[in-house]
Amino acid sequence: MTATDHPGSSRNRRFRGVGDTLEVSYDEFCGALAAKDLQPLWTQAAKLMPNEPIPRTLPWLWKWTTVLPLAQRAGELIAIGRGGDRRVLALANPGLGGLPYTSSTLWGAYQYLGAHESAPGHRHTPSALRFVIEGTGVWTTVDGDACDMSPGDLVLTPSWTWHDHSNPTDAPMVWFDGLDLPLAASLEAVFFEPYPELMQKSAPDHNSSERLFGGRAVKPLGEPANPRHSPLFVYRYRDTDEALEALLKERGGPAASIEFVNPTNGSSAMPTLGCEMHRLVPGQRTPPRRKVGSSVYVTFKGRGFTVVNGERFDWERGDAFVTPSWATIEHQALEPADLFAVTDRPVLEALHLYREERLTTPQEATRNFQPK
Repeated sequence: MTATDHPGSSRNRRFRGVGDTLEVSYDEFCGALAAKDLQPLWTQAAKLMPNEPIPRTLPWLWKWTTVLPLAQRAGELIAIGRGGDRRVLALANPGLGGLPYTSSTLWGAYQYLGAHESAPGHRHTPSALRFVIEGTGVWTTVDGDACDMSPGDLVLTPSWTWHDHSNPTDAPMVWFDGLDLPLAASLEAVFFEPYPELMQKSAPDHNSSERLFGGRAVKPLGEPANPRHSPLFVYRYRDTDEALEALLKERGGPAASIEFVNPTNGSSAMPTLGCEMHRLVPGQRTPPRRKVGSSVYVTFKGRGFTVVNGERFDWERGDAFVTPSWATIEHQALEPADLFAVTDRPVLEALHLYREERLTTPQEATRNFQPK
């Protein structure tokens, strides 16, 4: 078959095999390929190599006012059991064919831990983070270090670290879970193991990693870099707040953005998950940008909207939304607002696939997203 043959032509052609010559139609030839688990590239080259990314992930938003009552009801109906059980409501993107993933690389979810409950210990190869939305007095124990949790705090449970959750208080806690589970699953690299006992034994004094590495831009002298993940397991909102305020004062709006990093080497806190916080100044819209890779945002405080490829997504405290790869994005706050974000950027940068582009023309919002 020559390059000038029309792929849909059904006229007979002669195909030479080993020791014989087959004279079949084009359609019969394609059927013969399929029977041998072969596929022709020429019928799907444009789909496999598009001019720019065509994500399956849809821009989507989940309302806190919808999720919280369902999480509370789950607290009444679902008991936490031994092993991998967690009372979690996954943010399932409608573009991903029924999978419980928020994007093709990121898992986002709300987790509910009731009063006087504990979630048993386990570990898994997917990296995970916990961003606290509501509640206090709870801790997550990571490799024996009990990390106290308060609203706005970020707690890391890096790949293959033991972790469990304890709530000794009279009130529940709800936090956002972010994992690289879809990425690890696509690489066929998911392992899971329950802790030998129900819970880890933690040191009497909580927050040991914070005492060693907490605060801003300090580490114990001579401490070697940890290339696997940050040795700091909890990032306090009070430090985040101070950093954002200082950045806004120094550089001005429309937004101040920071990344949570490994204090020993300045790299991303975890090698597969980027963790960010964005503070938006009311009435100012961020410049339109697009980047390779998806992000899941959680509104910690304030309200505003984000325009994604011409569609407006209105958000307020507790809401979560996802932006797909190479989508044009602009944020605008209607009151002072903080957006936490988890991204797949570290993976893309490590593979030299990351790119970002700032556009000159603001988008016009031609439609409003209607949350379920």
